[in-house]
Amino acid sequence: MKSKDSTYLPIITALSIAIPFVVALLMLLPDKLNLGENVKNLPLFHAMLNGATAIALLFGFYFIKNKKITYHRTSMLTAFCFSSVFLVSYVTYHISVPASKFGGEGNIRYFYFFILITHIVLAATIVPLALLSIYRGLTGEIQKHRKIATITFPIWLYVAITGVLVYLFMQPYY
Repeated sequence: MKSKDSTYLPIITALSIAIPFVVALLMLLPDKLNLGENVKNLPLFHAMLNGATAIALLFGFYFIKNKKITYHRTSMLTAFCFSSVFLVSYVTYHISVPASKFGGEGNIRYFYFFILITHIVLAATIVPLALLSIYRGLTGEIQKHRKIATITFPIWLYVAITGVLVYLFMQPYY
């Protein structure tokens, strides 16, 4: 395992740093790409991907609790694929459309920003956690996989569910 770790752990580390950095950098670009009407329905697509991720994660949890390892692996890799497609689509949307402002007032505004801020912070942390969990699972390091997955799963599920909530809050303002 040490030889694989020396190859893959630096890659996981580099991706864990690069992905949030590149996403933040792209979001802060002053000029937006003009992709026309092609991107106007992407927020709904993002909510659907987040919902599908949450469902795949829950199935993966169910399968591992019932010792169906192959189904668990398939569910978790499916969740990872949904999350990866989301990330690419999310960046595409935000580099081509000006940011929408939340218009809610009162207590709902505080609730929305709590959900949004925790979603963003935890979404950045899920990159290394998911990559490391998947790596440990695929390399058969089950004890290490279990240890990291007990942290990864609830955070990833929270990020997926709050992604849907953010869409529902923002839907009137897109």
